[in-house]
Amino acid sequence: QVQLVESGGGLVQTGGSLRLSCAASERTFSTYTMGWSRQAPGKERESVAYITWSIGSAYYASSVKGRFTISRDNAKNSVYLQMNSLQPEDTAVYYCNAVGPSEYWGQGTQVTVSS
Repeated sequence: QVQLVESGGGLVQTGGSLRLSCAASERTFSTYTMGWSRQAPGKERESVAYITWSIGSAYYASSVKGRFTISRDNAKNSVYLQMNSLQPEDTAVYYCNAVGPSEYWGQGTQVTVSS
């Protein structure tokens, strides 16, 4: 069964940093566009960043551009989200997803930024 497993969430103070990791269970994901989305309480899920598989082009939501960096390691079937200068409004459950012939989602990891 295909799985995406996120890790690295937690509680951090305003201005702090966290690095999220997402490990895919199959090498197939090296050909998928990988991304991170988040969902805060009472809000819709929003795309935060994604990275293509071919040349690794990265795209960011305007709310995180300049603070978050997405990267991937195809040899490890993994994608990462480095989050710096975290703000309380970044508090959400963060989900990893993979888009290719099919689309897959992880279970999510909680990120809480205290003010």
